[in-house]
Amino acid sequence: MHSPRQKQGFLAWLWMWLTTLDHKKVGILYLCGGGFFFLIGGIEAILIRIQLAVPENTFLVGSAYNQVLTMHGTTMIFLAAMPMIFALMNAVVPLQIGARDVAFPFLNSLGFWLFFLGGLILNVSWFLGGAPDGGWTAYTPLSSEYLGSGMDFYILGLQVAGAGTLMGGINFLVTIINMRAPGMTFMRMPLFTWTALVTSALILFAFPALTVGLFFELFDKIFGANFFNATNGGNSVIWEHIFWIFGHPEVYILILPAFGVISEVIPTFAKKRLFGYSSMVFATVLIGFLAFMVWVHHMFTVGLGPMANSIFAIATMAIAIPTGMKIFNWMFTMWGGQIHFNTANLFAIGFIPTFVMGGVTGVMLAVPAADFQYHDSYFVIAHFHYVIVGGVVFGLLSAIFYWWPKMFGKFLNETLGKFTFWFFFFGFHFTFFPQHFLGLMGMPRRYFTYFKGEGLEAGNLISSIGASGMAIATILLVINIVITTAKGKKAKGDAWGLGRTLEWSIASPAPEYNFAQTPLVKGIDPLWKAKMEGNKKLTPAEPLGDIHMPSPSILPFLMSLSLTLASFGFIYADINGMGALVFAGIGIGLMFLLMLIHSLKDDHGFHIHKEEIIETEKGAE
Repeated sequence: MHSPRQKQGFLAWLWMWLTTLDHKKVGILYLCGGGFFFLIGGIEAILIRIQLAVPENTFLVGSAYNQVLTMHGTTMIFLAAMPMIFALMNAVVPLQIGARDVAFPFLNSLGFWLFFLGGLILNVSWFLGGAPDGGWTAYTPLSSEYLGSGMDFYILGLQVAGAGTLMGGINFLVTIINMRAPGMTFMRMPLFTWTALVTSALILFAFPALTVGLFFELFDKIFGANFFNATNGGNSVIWEHIFWIFGHPEVYILILPAFGVISEVIPTFAKKRLFGYSSMVFATVLIGFLAFMVWVHHMFTVGLGPMANSIFAIATMAIAIPTGMKIFNWMFTMWGGQIHFNTANLFAIGFIPTFVMGGVTGVMLAVPAADFQYHDSYFVIAHFHYVIVGGVVFGLLSAIFYWWPKMFGKFLNETLGKFTFWFFFFGFHFTFFPQHFLGLMGMPRRYFTYFKGEGLEAGNLISSIGASGMAIATILLVINIVITTAKGKKAKGDAWGLGRTLEWSIASPAPEYNFAQTPLVKGIDPLWKAKMEGNKKLTPAEPLGDIHMPSPSILPFLMSLSLTLASFGFIYADINGMGALVFAGIGIGLMFLLMLIHSLKDDHGFHIHKEEIIETEKGAE
């Protein structure tokens, strides 16, 4: 059977994107979805900075400020950073390991639609009675007992989106372990794939904790359970343990792929092999292991006692050691290299000092006695953003400029890209560097105003002006994407001419089947090794033949819609009474029905025939 051909027209185009199981297209969907929520979270950040630009401002006060603050944090962490990472993993990891697909294409598509519709559940709360206003950490019993329906949207939206993330983590764990090309041993995998593997393992163990905690909070809100209400025998500190035993590995779920990006970009544009590959792998695994041993440093002021605080303080300081190894290895990679200062590399190089600053303040916060002073001040806000924005977002922007030609077959404009970098770099530091000193001067976080004469005016004004610099950079990036889509310069397979890993050995964008013949991997940086030996192509590990591919399916989208219906049933059961649980039951019933249909449906996929592959490969040369 030949590959199904799509008819032209908008409906056919829409149907293609709704039903696709191609990991590269799913990656583009993640990129668009994450980009959309990134813009929303950015607008919310600008609203916060407008309110705090001057003392005693009344632009955004009280509950409205709390809603914007909560939605900004929740959106950026769960709906922007996470899906952008999955976009890169979908677009790059199967290509880097020489695979034709991910292990579970159906699950991959389902994961995306669950994330996207979970994000929509969260954001429609603005129009249905008010957004969540209990902070992005949703501390109990405030969020479970004393706030309105917004927290219902938070709980159900994150449950649905989190289920999609968990599916994605399982999928990539199996893909990397089971689907590597012949010769691609673990110690020959690119660093980005290594970070994707450790990240997927962290997701597998961290997200179930959040899922259980959100279920408990749901039962407290809707069914009157008492998991977290101390007056009825519950314990609110248990929520903090549940949230942070997820929340701190989540920081490394976000930052490890950014480390992987930097480990790909810097060697490529320094024209050197990554310094200390084995130590980088060891450091990545060690960071993943230690990630589960540091969560109590968010809780030093709870009162767990000196013994618990000391143990977690030492573990927190220890995690700086493998991180420091990475920093030095990147610097040694650049040492003596022929460095190309294009946009992708500028973001990668800018990442290093910026993230180091976040790490230094992290070590300061790891000291319990000092944390008693820093805690709940703007010093923590500065530290957090230096790690998440200065680390994760810098890494993501580097990756977007680096792998855009591979994903779309066109280069982003370098001139606009460099303007984007400089506006973002200086805007970022102007925004968050003053916040260290605001925190040391006593400015608390989560407050919507401050008084004149407290010495906080200049720092807040500079911070708000800096935020406008990041906003300009984001607008320039959007303009760049629009221009590139319309008339961008086309990219070859080895787009930069400096490719070292397998994804650069095939056409840009990659064909549906990825590799016409699975490559035989003979070492680290297999494409670079082949080029140094004078070969234009990699040695194939199999003869050319027909390739089997999965058929498109609408079921993942419909399954996600059924869970969305169930979520609104639970939300309105809390608002309007238990009658709305009927809709929750219908949604869950539909979900099980669609699962049954998927189980019984005998879909053998389709084959792309050898002759068609030969034609495609000729056209790509």
